[in-house]
Amino acid sequence: MHQTHFLVREPLLDPQQRVVGYELCWQHPADTPPAQAGLEGLVSFVADQVCDAERGWLLRDKTLFLQAVPAMLSTDALHCLPPQHTVLSIRTSELANPDTLAAVRALRAGDVGILLRNCDLTRVGNRLPSIASYVEVRFSGANVADQARTYAALKQSSVRMVGRPVTTWEDYDICAALGIDAFVGKLHLTPRPGSESKGLNPAQAAILQLMQMVRENADVPKLESVLKRDAALSYKLLRYINSAGFGAGREIQSLKQAITLLGYQPLYRWLTLLLATASTSGYSPVLLETAVVRGRLAELLGTSLGRAEAENIFVAGMFSLLDRLLGIPMGEVLETMPLSADIAAALLNRGGKYGPYLALAEACELNSDLVAALAASLQLSPEEVNKAHLSALAWTQAVTA
Repeated sequence: MHQTHFLVREPLLDPQQRVVGYELCWQHPADTPPAQAGLEGLVSFVADQVCDAERGWLLRDKTLFLQAVPAMLSTDALHCLPPQHTVLSIRTSELANPDTLAAVRALRAGDVGILLRNCDLTRVGNRLPSIASYVEVRFSGANVADQARTYAALKQSSVRMVGRPVTTWEDYDICAALGIDAFVGKLHLTPRPGSESKGLNPAQAAILQLMQMVRENADVPKLESVLKRDAALSYKLLRYINSAGFGAGREIQSLKQAITLLGYQPLYRWLTLLLATASTSGYSPVLLETAVVRGRLAELLGTSLGRAEAENIFVAGMFSLLDRLLGIPMGEVLETMPLSADIAAALLNRGGKYGPYLALAEACELNSDLVAALAASLQLSPEEVNKAHLSALAWTQAVTA
């Protein structure tokens, strides 16, 4: 099937700031929604990318919220998605059509989740639990007492609430207090005030030192001596090399063996992941996950440049949120670590040869109008971008588990 629509995502956060799911929407070119055959193909495409015959559901504990239109509710491809991890979101007004309402009830009977958008809670009332498992609530900072009364009634039912738009941490705290279950907004890119780690902690400083040495091709004994000074780092490297199966059936117990087996480029990549996850900041769960998805997506988009270049794009993507993770400006971040001019240009202003790939990966998480134009400038088709996007989501669940 020839795809003309781009997939964009937004994370759903729970009250602990963890990512509990992703909302996927299709960007329609010139506002033309796909025909029935196209919808079947799109749902089938998503299912193929996130379900594996042997490994099952690749998004682990995440729920996929798919923006739906009535015609999508009857696609055969929906049967390929695990119902307990799938939620279709649909406008409440569509339920005025008896066929649509019947399709929704059939999906609910099969345990597929249904989220109602633009729902007048006072009108739907007691019928809501029989139709929907989620309802979108439009949060506003005004009339909080009225909202509290409405939400209190919902909390007594099985229906879970998704708040939107929750764009400030103050609103997030109010929503959490009101009992809303999940939140959609741009919070994954907004550092939580007061929780910044203000500069590098000792673990991050040690990782940066190692990264610099790897880039300078320092010999193995020197790398080993730095690793030995940090027991936690040494443990993580040995655990990684043994879990990843590099040892070909025997457990690797020496750091020297681990470094030699892994090789410098993969070691640098592993350190990159580790640096982002060594942040101690309170808002880190969602920022970390966003950084890993962004890095992997940017890398997959840049595979045509060759493996070494794609690895560099991965590093640029991973580091693109370090200013927020560390609570210091990007200029200062770059002063603390040795990066190539191309990576630095991508980080500072999305310039250089890697910048456009990073910009496209970012646009996909912001539902930006620039997705199509950026993809065209890189000669990437919607299908190539969508495949890389879903693959990056699946890969991230595996490496951050």
